[in-house]
Amino acid sequence: MKFSVATLSLAIFCQSQQSASAFTVGSENRINLKLSASENVDDLTPKEIPKPTALTPKIDREEGVSSPEPSTVTPLVDVVEEAEPSTAVEEVKEAVLEPKEIQPAVDLEQASAIKSLSGVSVTSVRTNESVELSNFLQSGDDKSMLILGTYAADFNAIEYVQRLRYYLPQLKEKGVEKIGLVLNCGVDAAKSLVELLDLETDATASDSESVAVELFVDPLGEAGRKFGVGTGWRPEDDEMSPYVKLFGMLFGLGAWATLPAVIGGYIGNPFYGQPWIEDATAVGQMKGRWPNTALELDESTGEVKVNKFKELPYVGSWERRPLELATLRLQNMMDISIKNWKDLAPTETALKAGVLTQLGGCVVVDCKTGDELFRWRDPGICAVANFE
Repeated sequence: MKFSVATLSLAIFCQSQQSASAFTVGSENRINLKLSASENVDDLTPKEIPKPTALTPKIDREEGVSSPEPSTVTPLVDVVEEAEPSTAVEEVKEAVLEPKEIQPAVDLEQASAIKSLSGVSVTSVRTNESVELSNFLQSGDDKSMLILGTYAADFNAIEYVQRLRYYLPQLKEKGVEKIGLVLNCGVDAAKSLVELLDLETDATASDSESVAVELFVDPLGEAGRKFGVGTGWRPEDDEMSPYVKLFGMLFGLGAWATLPAVIGGYIGNPFYGQPWIEDATAVGQMKGRWPNTALELDESTGEVKVNKFKELPYVGSWERRPLELATLRLQNMMDISIKNWKDLAPTETALKAGVLTQLGGCVVVDCKTGDELFRWRDPGICAVANFE
């Protein structure tokens, strides 16, 4: 193929124009790229950076990154301590650091009889007047005694009266000149019980002024509860029958000492005597109560000629012979409690108040100083105070 000069010249010119265009386009692209990069760097420069605080690390404005300086950071504990506490916090601090004195509740186990019976009144059987018990305990010349019994047909009430009858002369010798017997029953029931047991009181004796025992009634048992006597098994259960509660107490429920006291009446005691048992059994036999063969009595005076329990082999010399007390309690149950239940039983109102399962107690006080010389709260049925 042949080319002319003109053709070659035109081809060279076109090639040079394309190279110039390519150079120009590449240069513009590089310039635009450089300008774009410069704009991005400007955008990365922070416009507003918060000032450093105690809890915020210092930020380097030139580098654009954080550079914590431990020496300049304040610990959180110091910040809390330096902060001014609010009024509420101050009040809580004062309440914790300076607690106010709290008045303790009255503890019936620790309170004296004078204090626990203050303001508590019972009714005198003789005068039918109200008698405040704390005043009664402090009104004597030497010592005073108060027995807080149970309802009239109860084992504990019966044994308190039987013991008091026997030990009354000895109590007087010891300076106990004034004795109050409170029963949780009505006036007629109280009189019937002391007459059945041959105890002279101001309400039953012909010469009331010479008798040391004053008879009181408290049908709902409030005085005993104020003194802190036991209230038996499930006292707060209003749904359960009081007779079911009493049955449970015979096995020690709510009255832990019942079984030991009852069993002790059968096995006796070789070391400690209770001579009131023989005296009470003799009174029962004189009144025709059964069992009536344990003693041989003088028909004219009623004195004991023979105590058959003392004739038992091996154990007859014991201070309290086996079965002796159990025999007396059988006599009390058959011919006092059961036979006279209609006259001695608690009323429906008294049953609702809990007197059927309420136990008794006893206290002796020095009338001049108010000090307690003796205190007892029955821990179970048949577990009354020993007067020995």
